[in-house]
Amino acid sequence: MSENDQPRRRWSRPLLFAMGWVFTALGVIGLILPLMPGTVFLIAAAWCFSQSSPRFEAWLVGHPRLGPHVRRWRETGAIARRAKYLACGSMALSFVLLTLTSAPPIALATAALCLAGAGFYVASRPEA
Repeated sequence: MSENDQPRRRWSRPLLFAMGWVFTALGVIGLILPLMPGTVFLIAAAWCFSQSSPRFEAWLVGHPRLGPHVRRWRETGAIARRAKYLACGSMALSFVLLTLTSAPPIALATAALCLAGAGFYVASRPEA
């Protein structure tokens, strides 16, 4: 590790740790609410913890309710069919709602490209 990496590590670990907890909270909310995807937030939380706190990564992966979602993703990269439909449908609905606003055309085009890319990625994953 070079001297230039030292300051970056000093602030990135606490930031990633905090983001891990935010993503964990969003993941729990997403598992409860039917229109919010929870698994993607839990996967992001596990990654944040893997970079900042191996102890909390192990806690999340080993958790009886939250861990199976993360473990399945790590083992197979699979997404359940219901989750695929929910994710793609939510993205489509989000874009429709965005078109009802006064968003400029460049924002609509950028959102369309990002959502389409995310949708194609989700649809291309194997099914759990």
